[in-house]
Amino acid sequence: MQRLANRHLSFYLSVMFRQDAILDLAFQALADPSRRAMVDRLVQGPATVSELAKPLAMSLPGVMQHLAVLEASGLVVSEKVGRTRTCKIDPKVLSQAEHWIAERRALWERRLDRLGQFLDETKDD
Repeated sequence: MQRLANRHLSFYLSVMFRQDAILDLAFQALADPSRRAMVDRLVQGPATVSELAKPLAMSLPGVMQHLAVLEASGLVVSEKVGRTRTCKIDPKVLSQAEHWIAERRALWERRLDRLGQFLDETKDD
């Protein structure tokens, strides 16, 4: 029985650490303004590397390096057909990051609501 519990705990921890690692990579990728601009563009729909590079003041190899970071984070996937590489958002990782942020926002809203209630209750004191 103890062995089974240890396996479940081990599995749970490995999943938790994997999710933390995915979020770490996503937030690191989104820390750069050029990569955020690429993500903003890709949220509108798939784009070629040339289309992503056009508004950015950097070389094509620089754009490719940024795309490599976005792909490594799981935020972006790309496909090469002939000489054209097309990129698109993978919504799964973006949704995980959004969920993580929403959980923290809800926690702080509950805390602020309790603080407001406490202040209202102790206003006359």
